[in-house]
Amino acid sequence: MSTRKHTALPKAQTLIEALPWLTRHHGKVVVIKFGGNAMVDDELKAAFAQDVVFLHHAGLRPVVVHGGGPQISAQLDRQGLVSEFKAGLRVTTPEAMDVVRMVLAGQVQRELVGLLNQHGPLAIGLTGEDAHTITARQHRPEIDGELVDIGRVGEITDIDTGAIEALLADGRIPVVSSIARSADDTHVYNVNADTAAAALAAALGAETLMVLTDVEGLYEDWPHSDEVISRLTAQQLEKLLPELASGMVPKMEGCLYAVRNGVRTARVIDGRVPHSILLEIFTDEGIGTMVVLDDSVRPRRTVTTDETTTTDETTTEDRNTTEGGTR
Repeated sequence: MSTRKHTALPKAQTLIEALPWLTRHHGKVVVIKFGGNAMVDDELKAAFAQDVVFLHHAGLRPVVVHGGGPQISAQLDRQGLVSEFKAGLRVTTPEAMDVVRMVLAGQVQRELVGLLNQHGPLAIGLTGEDAHTITARQHRPEIDGELVDIGRVGEITDIDTGAIEALLADGRIPVVSSIARSADDTHVYNVNADTAAAALAAALGAETLMVLTDVEGLYEDWPHSDEVISRLTAQQLEKLLPELASGMVPKMEGCLYAVRNGVRTARVIDGRVPHSILLEIFTDEGIGTMVVLDDSVRPRRTVTTDETTTTDETTTEDRNTTEGGTR
C-alpha cells in the first residue's frame, strides 16, 4: 500500500527545521530595533507585526524599539522647520523636540501598536520617559576638535527595565519610543534608536538584539564586493568600525556594545525582506550579519531536542559557508 503524497509536507519540514531554534530561544528576551524601509512600506510593516506576534506565540519575549527619522523630517517640513544634521545627528531645537516627541509617541508608536494588536491584546506603547525607562544627558559631538551643541540630543546614562519587565511578565509586547527623560532638568531628549535598543537589550539580559536596516548586512569589501559578512566577533567588528559608512556606525556600535554587555548575539538584518526576522531566528542559513563575543570568551552552548543537536559554533560555520565568510 503506497503512502499518498501530501503537498503540504514541505511546510512540516520547515517547522521541524525551526524546532532547535524554538528550543534555544524559548522564554528569552529578543530586542528588535524597527527602522528603515520596513517603517514606511505598508506590506513590510504588516509582515514585521506578524513576525513579532509569531515570536510572542512561539514562546519568545519580544521588545520593540523604534525611531522615526523619515516621519520626523516630513513633519518638520510641514511645520516649516529646517532639518539640520551635524556629525550624523539631527540638530534638535526645543521646537524640533516637540515634533520628535509628537511623531514618535503619537504617530509611529501608535501605528505599530495598532498593527500588533490586530492579532490580539498584546502590544503596549511607552517612551523612555515612562517609569524612568531611559535617562539621558545632553550629547555634544566633537567636530574638528571642538564639542558642538546640537540641542536636545541625548546620551544614555541609565536604564530602568522595571516597566518593561512587568509588561513581559504580563504577556505583553512592549513598544518603546526612543525618547529619554533628562538626568538633570525637566526636558526630554531625542536619543538614537539603535543606541537605545542596544542599551535596553543589555539591561534586559536579552538573548538577541536584532537591528533592521535597508541593506543585506555588513559587506565584506563594499563597494568592490556585495558579499555579506555572515558572522563577526566583537574584536573583528571593532577593527572594522573606522571603515564603515556613517549610517552603519551607530548600528554596529550598538551590536558591539550589546555583545560585550551580556547579549548573546546581535544581528543586523535586511528589513526590506518580508519576514526577515523569522528567517534570521528560525532557519539554518540566517539572513544578514551576526555579531558574537570573541570566540575565546564565549563558551559553546549546545541545544538538544528529541531529534536534533546543534551548537552555536556549528550554526555559524554553516552560515559562513553559505553566506561568504568573515574577514
